[in-house]
Amino acid sequence: MEGLRDRTRRAVRAELVGRALELFSQRGFDETTVDDIARAAGMSKRSFFRYFPTKEDVLFGELEETAEQVAQEISARPPHEGPWECLHTVLREREAHINTQIDVLRLIESTPALRARLLQKRDEARARIVRALTGRGLSTLEADLAAVAAGAALDTVAREWLRAEGSTDRLALTDQIFAMLRPAFLS
Repeated sequence: MEGLRDRTRRAVRAELVGRALELFSQRGFDETTVDDIARAAGMSKRSFFRYFPTKEDVLFGELEETAEQVAQEISARPPHEGPWECLHTVLREREAHINTQIDVLRLIESTPALRARLLQKRDEARARIVRALTGRGLSTLEADLAAVAAGAALDTVAREWLRAEGSTDRLALTDQIFAMLRPAFLS
């Protein structure tokens, strides 16, 4: 059971994310300061940093939690399920949530600092996924390659979805690309 402190922290973080997104869309990412975000949320800059270590992390705060959840879901999948099918199933479920994030994805794609932070966060997430895959019997080399291939599949889905202005069926596209990219060593 989650305590009051955790719920309050999550609510404040969500408010900061919402305020930041409003300011980023109005002024641009680079033109918006941490002071601006904190002021819009009715707090000090110092308080902002209790919730997020950097301005960039406002957009990636959920990524660490999501990476841990993905790793847990991979570990919990049926043991007879192949690693690629496992990755596809778990990551496909996450793609449904992304359909609401087109403005955030556009912002990340158009802002070099955010793209760099996304790459760093993805590396951290991939390390968790690799550990979960090795727990399913893959060597570290195989697990790393599978995680990188799955990441490439999701990157391709995201770029195609953005090109189509969010009008394509993201889940069908995910299925198509995972089928196209299936690593031979996982067959």
